[in-house]
Amino acid sequence: MKFTNGFWLDRKGWTIERAKQIRQVAPISIDDRPVLEVLAPIKNITSRGDTLNTGLFDMAFEPIAPGVIRVRQHRWRKNTIPPIQPELSFDPTYQGSIDENSEDYRVTADNLSVTVPREGTWDGIRVSLNGENITEMTTRSVGLAISPDQERYSFAQFVLQPGERVYGLGERFGHFVKNGQSVDIWNEDGGTSSEQAYKNVPFYISTAGYGILVLNTGDVSFEIGSEAVSRIQFSVSGDELEYLIIAGPSPKEILERYTALTGRPPKVPAWSYGLWLTTSFTTSYDEETVMSFIDGMAERDIPLSVFHFDTFWMREFHWCDFVWDPVTFPDPRGLIQRIKDKGLKVCVWINPYIAQRSRLWEEGAENGYLVKRSDGSIWHTDLWQAGLSLVDFTNPKAAQWYRGELKKLLDMGVDCFKTDFGERIPVSGIAWHNGADPVSMHNYYAHLYNRTVFDLLTEERGEGEAVLFARSATVGGQAMPVHWGGDCDSTYASMGETLRGGLSIAMSGFSFWSHDIGGFEGMPDAGLFKRWLAFGLLSSHSRLHGSGTVRVPWVFDEEAVEVTRRFVDLKLRLMPYIGQAAREAHKTGTPVLRPMVLEFPEDPATCEIDTQFMLGSDILVAPVFRPDGKVTYYLPAGKWRSLFSGDVLTGSRWVTETHGYSTLPVMIREGAVIPFGKKTDTPVYNWADGVTLDATSLFEGQTYTVTIPASDAGTGAPDVTFTVAHVAGACEVTTTTQAAWNLKYRGQEFSYEAGTSTATIRLSEGS
Repeated sequence: MKFTNGFWLDRKGWTIERAKQIRQVAPISIDDRPVLEVLAPIKNITSRGDTLNTGLFDMAFEPIAPGVIRVRQHRWRKNTIPPIQPELSFDPTYQGSIDENSEDYRVTADNLSVTVPREGTWDGIRVSLNGENITEMTTRSVGLAISPDQERYSFAQFVLQPGERVYGLGERFGHFVKNGQSVDIWNEDGGTSSEQAYKNVPFYISTAGYGILVLNTGDVSFEIGSEAVSRIQFSVSGDELEYLIIAGPSPKEILERYTALTGRPPKVPAWSYGLWLTTSFTTSYDEETVMSFIDGMAERDIPLSVFHFDTFWMREFHWCDFVWDPVTFPDPRGLIQRIKDKGLKVCVWINPYIAQRSRLWEEGAENGYLVKRSDGSIWHTDLWQAGLSLVDFTNPKAAQWYRGELKKLLDMGVDCFKTDFGERIPVSGIAWHNGADPVSMHNYYAHLYNRTVFDLLTEERGEGEAVLFARSATVGGQAMPVHWGGDCDSTYASMGETLRGGLSIAMSGFSFWSHDIGGFEGMPDAGLFKRWLAFGLLSSHSRLHGSGTVRVPWVFDEEAVEVTRRFVDLKLRLMPYIGQAAREAHKTGTPVLRPMVLEFPEDPATCEIDTQFMLGSDILVAPVFRPDGKVTYYLPAGKWRSLFSGDVLTGSRWVTETHGYSTLPVMIREGAVIPFGKKTDTPVYNWADGVTLDATSLFEGQTYTVTIPASDAGTGAPDVTFTVAHVAGACEVTTTTQAAWNLKYRGQEFSYEAGTSTATIRLSEGS
């Protein structure tokens, strides 16, 4: 939200109060933790009389974790219902430090410091990383804006340095770099082609080496160089503003600290990495149609992992009653078993709305399980379903009731749920069961909804077997994977905006992500579908889904069948590598699909790139966004080898190529050893058993360690480590595996029997 008219004037009719002076600074202790309290009046105090008839900002700076400092800013305390804050996890006994000298006080948390001048004029509050100033709060940086209607908004500003770039703020589909944008953190069902987003996260990462998380689940507004071009501003409704400053310096380190506070993804089941196929949304289907899709994929040797039933598995006007349409599916339990007999998992669509024709509506109304208006009546709308109401997940009994209905589906054989919607949450005149602030609940509702479902799956299926296909989220949603990109069009332009959304959500702490291959709205032409297949099957999770048209590949052309088979095959062989990246996500919060700047922050050329990505740390993928197959992509410094052609290119430059449908730029980083699995029919296998280590990109003097999380493959086997070194013209391998394995080196392959723990290969020059 903008509060000024240019730089000098305020918005017409608005009153803007700004901190003008640092009046008092004092170290205090709260719960035995050091806190620096700062009092900042809205006018300069020159005498005792000036302390009368004036306002005061009360600020506090508290080190709460290594590299993390919490900032509190109050004008009037507890003036409104307290906003809901994101759930945070940190050690309450952590002790940072507060030091003082003749000029200032310094609050320190590991490598992050905030320096506050002693009493006097506002000389700026500086933020330092490893002793170097990276940003500051200057004059006009702390304030309260009062509208003509007396609505009050707290804001804070930090200086943007020349060349500094900002990323994150959720899954946003516009330009990857957020500089120059106004962003409202407000979940909306707006598709993928506008400023609206399904997954809004009030957290950004700056290339200056720090991140900011605003501790408010409501409507946080960001102006990123879009009001004052040299400032980033964030504001919230009310008189209280809290946020965390999170240190890097690298984007990976910022994400690691951010996800340590807000949650990291659990291990997801191995079967979830395979190909998902759906009925599509409004298409006509029954058991015969479903089985024709499944059998058709098998007949064409295209492995499936999951079959998904979208909305119309239930009767029209009854969403959600969780009852299978008896006309279309007279034997749902038998159908599920027949699908599972073919080795597939089953997913069904749900949302948190209960239509009044649902068998559950009356029960929910009588027991207080549905959201009410302030006058005690039940909230209704005809948007989506006639007369629907909303489950009140702030009521523990309502959440348990909802879980109970889903458990019946699990008992029937369903494996997971697509938790659709969760964005259309009313605010005006709403009374939540727990008395929560309706504005704060708007975004937070998605968190409660997904948490209810994910916890049920964890309890019923066990840790490591729970997985969602969720659309809406906010802070902490990354701990309940997987999320998909929402309703995109079937166009090349929409394919590009889909990738931008994936890059943006990755910089917001989300490690696993998917999207609708081929686009959701409309019918893609065969060329677009084949281009999108390559992109989608080189994402962490892959799903074929449409709106009014199906996405089985043979409806396009025979080549689409071949392209689908080729890239499913590639993904399943890459499971040891993808599993390694997934384990890193689980341990550190580093996403599987990575923006170039996340992996190469030292290379200025990567800062703006939003048309390619890294799959894990070592494989660069550049989707083709043109029907003629032409693609231009950037290679960072070093040597890169094409996965398809084997050509080696030197980096620090842009490359333009033309590709058919069976290839795209997939480049392996110099020094990497890529593990390829032996199976191409399922992602569920011991990824380390029979693995082939491709050491072609390992050069003289380099050592690479491959850790294959075989236990994540659902086999219960232990993790396996390979250390591969290229020393004095030889390739030396040591490993912990007891299974057979293979090595690809200088164009030749070598096989080793089970129990071989070391190997040395030396080839003569030219051999």
